[in-house]
Amino acid sequence: MRKILLSLLVFTSVHSAQAQTTSTFESLTLPKSDTAYINYSAYGKDVGFTDGLANFPCVYDTSFGYEFWASGFAYSNITDSVTSGFMNQYAAKTGIGFAASEKYVVAYGKENKIRLTGAAVGKRILGFYITNSTYAYNSMRDGDAFSKKFNATDKDFFRLDIFAYRNDTLGKDSVSVYLADFRNSDSTKNYIVKDWQWVDLAKIGKADSLFFRLQSSDNGSFGMNTPAYFCMDNFMTNETGLSVAHTAIQADFKVYPNPATDKIVIESSLQDKQQITVLDLLGRSHAVYEMNSKSIEINLGGFAPGTYVLLFRNGNQSASAKFIKQ
Repeated sequence: MRKILLSLLVFTSVHSAQAQTTSTFESLTLPKSDTAYINYSAYGKDVGFTDGLANFPCVYDTSFGYEFWASGFAYSNITDSVTSGFMNQYAAKTGIGFAASEKYVVAYGKENKIRLTGAAVGKRILGFYITNSTYAYNSMRDGDAFSKKFNATDKDFFRLDIFAYRNDTLGKDSVSVYLADFRNSDSTKNYIVKDWQWVDLAKIGKADSLFFRLQSSDNGSFGMNTPAYFCMDNFMTNETGLSVAHTAIQADFKVYPNPATDKIVIESSLQDKQQITVLDLLGRSHAVYEMNSKSIEINLGGFAPGTYVLLFRNGNQSASAKFIKQ
């Protein structure tokens, strides 16, 4: 029997409630299934879109005699998680949005910005879910004509750095997310992200906009060789801008047995109620539970064999752990 032990940092708010808005992209329209937002109506100009309390820039250009996506964000409902190459640049490796939602956003370009709008301007940002695009994932997994196959010998990595802008000043703190990491000498710990993962942005404080910068270990004379793409869903702002205490409560979660056959037990040191969502590796929700005491038992009789993700939520904070159903 193996127990998973993880920690969830729950910040104590100086007020009792926080208002938040989530950009889910579900209300944005697309002409049909398996397509993406493409707007050639204003070549070389920002034809971005707004959802929730955030604006997502998007630029198409014709400088080389044909239309191409120059930079920014495009929303998509493409489900192709298999096809490699540039012609599948608008697809997430999950083939679906977070928690089985239809739409998600794909970002292209080594550097990009998201501008906050309305009541979210100058306030804190809670975070968002992230995963690799099919194009970038397959390129790192297999290599292609422009990019190398990632390996541990070269300690390869693909990283997204996120900074806050406020009053046209770049903040000092940043959050880094490794979309692929082969730097560990233990090969079992090397990975390329292929499911939705939460990115907590509490550290970077208040912002008017966010600055995103991709970096890779695979570079050439023209810059980064790794396809400069990542995917985003459920971008969450905190428009009240309430501050949080500097100290944090560390909560321990134990999940056992793992692997499991018929049930798992979850124990928590937190007194507060927890919400637990069981997701598969494509981000699809299979069940939601309320944990009102220090332990809960989940019956796995209705779950197919495979790997699942437990998403823990306590207010605006979250953590996750994986377990295997045999």
